[in-house]
Amino acid sequence: MARKKESLKYTLPEQFHVFGFAQDLLAWYDSQKRDLPWRINKDPYRIWVSEIMLQQTRVETVKPYYANFMEKFPTVSDLAKAPEDDVLKAWEGLGYYSRARNLQTAAREVTVRYGGVVPDTPEEIATLKGVGPYTAGAILSIAYEKAEPAVDGNVMRVFSRLLYLSDDIAKPATRIKIEHLVRQVIPAGRAGDFNQALMELGAMVCVPRTPQCLTCPVFDYCMARQEGVAEELPVKGKAKPPRPVDLQVGIIIRDGKVLMNKRPDQGLLAGMWEFPTVETEQESDAAKQEALAAGLRERFGIDVEVMQPLGTVQHVFSHLQWNMQVWSCDWIEGEELPAHARYAAWEELDAYTIPMAHQKIRELLGQK
Repeated sequence: MARKKESLKYTLPEQFHVFGFAQDLLAWYDSQKRDLPWRINKDPYRIWVSEIMLQQTRVETVKPYYANFMEKFPTVSDLAKAPEDDVLKAWEGLGYYSRARNLQTAAREVTVRYGGVVPDTPEEIATLKGVGPYTAGAILSIAYEKAEPAVDGNVMRVFSRLLYLSDDIAKPATRIKIEHLVRQVIPAGRAGDFNQALMELGAMVCVPRTPQCLTCPVFDYCMARQEGVAEELPVKGKAKPPRPVDLQVGIIIRDGKVLMNKRPDQGLLAGMWEFPTVETEQESDAAKQEALAAGLRERFGIDVEVMQPLGTVQHVFSHLQWNMQVWSCDWIEGEELPAHARYAAWEELDAYTIPMAHQKIRELLGQK
């Protein structure tokens, strides 16, 4: 009942021509849509994988990863039974690794609960880990032709301009509002194409800066264009800047092998391998060296002499900015390592799942 009230609350302007808009948009999409690997069929699993990969990642970046991932895990059951390390390795370089873990967890649930068939109802698909409203709408509409909206950043931008909306798209309430508005425009029988057309329009024409209004297939329907304010929309509140974190990274080599640490199974970059790292608040190099040596002794049971700095590396997450200073360390003593650590030959590191931040350190050291 609540859903019906919301739908009535957010209604399209009376002058908006729903049929004409959908018809013109689909005609453009049919002739101009990009040839993308996840569009070769309507397999819900293939669509699901692509949508998870495309979150916060550019299409051109995703293409080779997608091809490799689908070759390694062509079905839901293949992904469900694969070792997690293999899945993370196939994801390496895409970032936001929780996406891969959630995808595999959900694939296992689909295998057990639904016999390997991706569910086709909003209620069931929404229970899968990592599947939010946008991903659910994309799968349901593209694979199953369900009249469900799939509202991502592109679609929010398009509709903000189309209907001259001043709502802040950074707020969850705005996404909900636009979902209700999109739902009223989805044409019968072509829900998947319509949602993809909206996304395509936002990616190719109605871009964030300098929208290509003169080549837009729905030029005549856009209220922001009519008012001359397309470039000023959408309204988006500023996100908090990422919090800076100072890290000291130790490069400890014994018998030609470098010490590697496996991160905890929970939290940021869970289960991935990194060079031993200690968070510090000290300012002077001498204090940083002392803190790194103390941290290595506490966490790995080894004594080292922290020698010269090898360089600095910065890596930015959505909420954190890692400022990493890399140090050469001479091993002094300490034989037995904890279970989360091991020495590995440089050439073996290609088989390890190493986050991008520490791949940058490999590049700094000339070992990649």
